[in-house]
Amino acid sequence: MTQNVDRETVVSRLLAADDILILCHKNPDGDTIGSGTALCLALQQLGKNAAVLCSDPIPAMYSYMPITVFDGSFRPAFVVAVDVATEGLLGAIQGKYHIDLCIDHHGTNTDYADRLLLDDGAAAASEIIYKVIREMGVPLDKGMANCLYTGISTDTGCFRYASATAESYRIAADLIEAGADNGRINRVMFETKTKTYARLERLALESMRFYLDERVAIITVTQEMYHLTGSNEQETEGLAPLTRQIEGVEVGITIREKPDGTC
Repeated sequence: MTQNVDRETVVSRLLAADDILILCHKNPDGDTIGSGTALCLALQQLGKNAAVLCSDPIPAMYSYMPITVFDGSFRPAFVVAVDVATEGLLGAIQGKYHIDLCIDHHGTNTDYADRLLLDDGAAAASEIIYKVIREMGVPLDKGMANCLYTGISTDTGCFRYASATAESYRIAADLIEAGADNGRINRVMFETKTKTYARLERLALESMRFYLDERVAIITVTQEMYHLTGSNEQETEGLAPLTRQIEGVEVGITIREKPDGTC
């Protein structure tokens, strides 16, 4: 049975642990990669072995993050999942590791880890990790600040979503003071598109269908679209907000076809 814990308990566990593996969810976004990498950097500052693992490749847009990808050089003694609401979101690495701790902000978390630090009022897991790092006594450096800012900004749609709270802005301000390159990150995350993504976006918009008096919008992305545009699943993160930009739409859904035909 999962034990719900507070930050103090989490900090105590992390400070006592070593050889720490941090798991991110498949189809990684800015929050899971940003929060996982920031936690990894903080633990490394404390002299601990720590690395990040994701079942899918890390998208090139996050290349500015100093990610230590797990290469099997140590045997994980403590495993943490960040921003992973259900074990199924781990993808191909599901079931390979016993998960000691989950740090998450999704109220739908399925209690799969031994211990859970959950704050469903946080706009991003990065907000929780920021507080954990502060309580561990690790000074924020530019690398951590960039990672955490990325997580918060991407999960709040560059602070456009209602999920962005006053605390989100306060944390973001602290991250900028710590060196986060907010201007560059915002450009990369929200204003820069590859040509392959632009072609994929056009087809995705053509696929959009409306339901329930046009209050629900659904985009479908197929394997054929990837083939026609030269794009891939790593470039689909930017598609999800498109549905929310349509006047009158209350719920937006993006359905992605996998190589095996499942969605």
